[in-house]
Amino acid sequence: MNRTLCGWANYFQWGSVSKAYRAIDAYATMRLRRWLRKKHKVRRNGLLAYPPEYLYQTLGLVCLPTRKRNVPWAKA
Repeated sequence: MNRTLCGWANYFQWGSVSKAYRAIDAYATMRLRRWLRKKHKVRRNGLLAYPPEYLYQTLGLVCLPTRKRNVPWAKA
């Protein structure tokens, strides 16, 4: 999933993408929580069972809004 998210972010990095990054990030975390709840048969709310810290730090999910843009020609 991280490879797909990073590839998508690299392809669409031109222009103002902060709203799109937040939307994709929210969707990816929602789908990952849903998948984890279904896999482990957890009945509680996904946000309570799998908080953002767990997804980003423990599982290593990439956070698109905090990615640094690496534009080679913008460096002086």
